[in-house]
Amino acid sequence: MPNLTCSQNVRTILQETAWLEPEHFLLARKISFLEKTNHENIWQIYLNTLALLGLEVWLQKRLRNKVITRDISRISTAGNLKVDEFKFCTIATENLLSEVIKIPRIDVAHFYVLIEVLEEEEQVVIRGFLSHNQLIKSSNKSKLPISDGFYQIPLSLFDMEPNHLPLYQRYVKPSEFVPPLVDSQVNQLSEVIQNITSRTNTKLSKWLEGLVDKNWQNLDSIQKAELNLEFSIRKINEHNKKFKIIDFEINSEIRKVALIIGISTESEENKNKIKVLAQLIPVNGDNFLPHNIKLALISKAGKVLQTITSRIQDNCIQLNNFKGEACKKYII
Repeated sequence: MPNLTCSQNVRTILQETAWLEPEHFLLARKISFLEKTNHENIWQIYLNTLALLGLEVWLQKRLRNKVITRDISRISTAGNLKVDEFKFCTIATENLLSEVIKIPRIDVAHFYVLIEVLEEEEQVVIRGFLSHNQLIKSSNKSKLPISDGFYQIPLSLFDMEPNHLPLYQRYVKPSEFVPPLVDSQVNQLSEVIQNITSRTNTKLSKWLEGLVDKNWQNLDSIQKAELNLEFSIRKINEHNKKFKIIDFEINSEIRKVALIIGISTESEENKNKIKVLAQLIPVNGDNFLPHNIKLALISKAGKVLQTITSRIQDNCIQLNNFKGEACKKYII
């Protein structure tokens, strides 16, 4: 008979599980074969889908009045669930023989939930979870290794009491689990912005004359799969939309975004006044912008006229359209 005074034995006996139904397996098979990938990844996609569906079942029993939204856009690496403003990223495994857990660095979530998929038993076991805050703190402190786009996280960092998750969702604000930019990151981004603005002086009015600085490119010069254009940007004349790629280093990771500028004259009669649209979107297959990226419109005198900051799952941020005289200077 096991010694129930041992907390580890208690956790082993009282596992948090969720049963998988036949429709779950059917959907997992369908999704795994629809994904255009190699044979090795098909099995992982299958496990990722079962883990996602299992966590959804588990959360539904504990958050009965909440709407749970499923996201399989990155199911080849992980599945995601959203409850209110909280995002849960499922990390699927067949067993816990390894003391190192792989977390995709491209998926930013409030919680990374470790799910053991027991296909033959038709159930999943919710093993534990790690908050995004803890992931970043540990990464900055211990310089956690990154391999093939995955953080290599020691299992010991995970909270092995899954029932803490619903409590956090009920009683703690989402912002508590997504860290703000630390001072070093703020300084780093400030240096990037200063470097960009110091070497770039774009005369947008010249675009109307067909004179474009070499730093800017036409939208058709990049693959459509890499740029997910918003409808609003399409409403501006096709010939007067340009973009440039901007690199950011965030938590030792290089992230790329595209700054898109669209311009048009206010009217045929008044060509001296220009309408400008500014938009920031992810590139290189990313679905979302890096968290806490700020897009701002600043006057020549340094006054901030507009500003918007990306949230945890924003795929686009955009300034309100503004107008300016052809000779006026602004900083974006």
